[in-house]
Amino acid sequence: MTAGLLESHATRSRDGDDERSLGRAATRVLLRNWTGGATVPSRSLYPHQWSWDSAFIAIGLRHVSPRRAQRELETLLGAQWGDGRIPHIAFNPAVPLDAYFPSPDFWRSSEAGRGAGAPHSTETSGIVQPPVHALAAWLVHLADPAESRRRGFLPRVFPRLAAWHRYLTGRRDLGGHGLAAVVHPWEPGLDNSPSWDAPLRRVEPAPDSSFRRADLAHSPAADRPTDLDYGRYVRLAATYRDHAYDDGRTPHAFAVEDPSFNALRIASEYALARIADAVGADPAGHRECARVTTRALVERLWEPAAGIFVCRDLRSGLTCPDRTVSGLVPLIVPDLPREVADALLATARGEHFALGKVHLVPSYDLLGPEFDGSRYWRGPSWFNMAWLLHGGLRAHGEYGEAERLRETSLTAAHATDFAEYVDPYSGEGRGIRGFSWTAALALDLLYADRDAHGAFGLRNDEGEG
Repeated sequence: MTAGLLESHATRSRDGDDERSLGRAATRVLLRNWTGGATVPSRSLYPHQWSWDSAFIAIGLRHVSPRRAQRELETLLGAQWGDGRIPHIAFNPAVPLDAYFPSPDFWRSSEAGRGAGAPHSTETSGIVQPPVHALAAWLVHLADPAESRRRGFLPRVFPRLAAWHRYLTGRRDLGGHGLAAVVHPWEPGLDNSPSWDAPLRRVEPAPDSSFRRADLAHSPAADRPTDLDYGRYVRLAATYRDHAYDDGRTPHAFAVEDPSFNALRIASEYALARIADAVGADPAGHRECARVTTRALVERLWEPAAGIFVCRDLRSGLTCPDRTVSGLVPLIVPDLPREVADALLATARGEHFALGKVHLVPSYDLLGPEFDGSRYWRGPSWFNMAWLLHGGLRAHGEYGEAERLRETSLTAAHATDFAEYVDPYSGEGRGIRGFSWTAALALDLLYADRDAHGAFGLRNDEGEG
């Protein structure tokens, strides 16, 4: 099967030997990291199934095997909780507990999360990650609509995706202003972003003796969050667990409205509208939710003087002044006001992010006081952010710039053996090699027909983007 997938996939290359070689290499990464029902981000540091990783992976897998891409999402949704949340990790029971921390015995989901409907058959974490899933499901469907219909893919995933979005619009609107809040730095996916420094100062770190980091066995300490960061991550997760993962009862020391998390929610809400229409449900509520959330995003998080979206700390009520890549991601929002989109494009091209002048898109302000080109989300460029910005550029008609970002992303992915992230100045690969979403999104940039369905498969029909 492996040889057949590689051979048939390679013949679809449009641009010669280099892209054919890249497509084959990326496909090998995904085949190597496939576990039978899902794809791990890497066999070393990340040996379980991660939530938004699987969404990005499915987007790439659809070019190799649409059925396997469907299975990726179905496996993840099988770990969904009764309250609708999709946990950020679904644990593989065959993996030793000491292979990753925090491990299942830390989260104790089936016990501590019983009241929130945690599954009995699968141990998971209790926090979430960005809601890319409906967007991924729609793109996977578009890859082979006949196969999708034959398997009943959309009718099966739609109720689960709708429940996930109800959880975010309900229980997670902690500020009451129409935006979902994140309650742990791991939830928006930008783990150690400088945006979290101020709210994290309120958090008393867990003692060093209470946890053992597994990540430093696979990646240099200079590339990873600090021990102080980890102590605070552990404290927040333990507090949430000890309050039964109840969003209403937990005294969240960290509660933040994040622009990229909510922008992805908006894009996925539009995708849910498309899915609803395809399965014979009413799409109007999803479109209206996307529009209302877009207005809240602009009203709450747009910072005109800085030309970027920022985070808002719900405990202090203050916005965070840091410019991070999270603030650029709303370029993917279909109904973003034109003046906001223009200012955001100017910021991306300007000295703070230098789009087109550095490798991909840095995760943090190049001129910021906390910039570090090696350390995780404090400066390095990530491939999933470049993929999102590529779609955002296309959504706003910036096709030439989008194509340049596509080419540099593909070059960097291949040159670094599909690294987790890269130094924005040198282009040197950092973190784990053979990283699944890097390989998957390289495949999507190679093979997706973006003229067929518009940016992210959401054509501008009936106002949904």
